[in-house]
Amino acid sequence: MTLRSASTNSSRLVALDYEVAQEQASALGRAGRALETALKALSDHDRAETEDRAARAKLVQDASEALWCFMVQRESCGLRDPRPVIRDYRIPAEVQNRMGIFGAAGTAKRLKPRP
Repeated sequence: MTLRSASTNSSRLVALDYEVAQEQASALGRAGRALETALKALSDHDRAETEDRAARAKLVQDASEALWCFMVQRESCGLRDPRPVIRDYRIPAEVQNRMGIFGAAGTAKRLKPRP
């Protein structure tokens, strides 16, 4: 009986590990797509050659937040080296430099207590 219950527990742990790995991969994919979307919006704005500095600053902020989220998710999956991301996604230096820096409005929104 002991062997059987140990086997059952082991198979449950394997199933749980598999589901956790699936969710990590799914979350990493979502974060990667969000980063791609933010970088494309910034690139499209730059190609349009508009002089709207406030809109561009918002796009840079959005891209830097998406980059930060993606890097955090990668690190939670054990992928610690940021260089492949910077290279493969062609992250602009200004986006890299703002990664992890949240504006006053963003910080207030994140730190707002729940009712």
